[in-house]
Amino acid sequence: MLLKADSSKFKLGYLWWFLEPLLWVGVFYVVFNLILDSSGRGGGDSLLFLICGKFAFIWFSKTVNQASNSIVANKGLVGKINVTKTIFPMAVVQESLYRQSAVYLLLLFVVIAFGGAPSLTWLWMLPVLLVYYFMIVCCSLIGAYLVCLVRDFSKFIPLAMTFLLFTSGIFWDIRNIGSPEKTELLLALNPVAFMLDAHRQILLHETPPDATHLMLIALGSVLLSFAVAGIMRKQSQYLALRVLTS
Repeated sequence: MLLKADSSKFKLGYLWWFLEPLLWVGVFYVVFNLILDSSGRGGGDSLLFLICGKFAFIWFSKTVNQASNSIVANKGLVGKINVTKTIFPMAVVQESLYRQSAVYLLLLFVVIAFGGAPSLTWLWMLPVLLVYYFMIVCCSLIGAYLVCLVRDFSKFIPLAMTFLLFTSGIFWDIRNIGSPEKTELLLALNPVAFMLDAHRQILLHETPPDATHLMLIALGSVLLSFAVAGIMRKQSQYLALRVLTS
């Protein structure tokens, strides 16, 4: 119902699920590949490289941004009914998951259209997407909790997304930095960069990601998610008071 209501606001409806990421890719391609002439950074087909990274990043950035403000945005409902506050960011996460499922189908179609051939390595996308989902849930819950406590955090989250936009290798290849040590450090410190690189390694190079690294991100995301969700349940009344009085 939420997806239908959201799409009904626009003339093109559900088409915006596909048009929005494609338009973002178009903007970055014009700026970085045509104007700045940085096509070599992606290696191979730079447009496909950009599509793969941007499609994945939009899921993370847009979901976390919206979920972080979801409790505050439902201030009227929070004041009327006593429900666990995790329901609001999780509703945004699930809605985004359904929308992104269609976007990933488009991504696979684009990769095949550019000459990519499905292989058994592509099955690695299943655990990668599952871990990516866990990571999005984790960041969404943390963001929603912090915004409830201090409304000013809502200003920092878009800045954090901009920082990740330029440091996660969306329009440049982190494996072409020139220093293997820097590449490993970036992948270790920035889980978003690792996840975007995993997408490309699987779909473009038919190379499985580092399974140990993937499991560590999954474990950390799940444990943090349960911890934050537990805190939010215990502080449900307090969070409601913070939302209503701030």
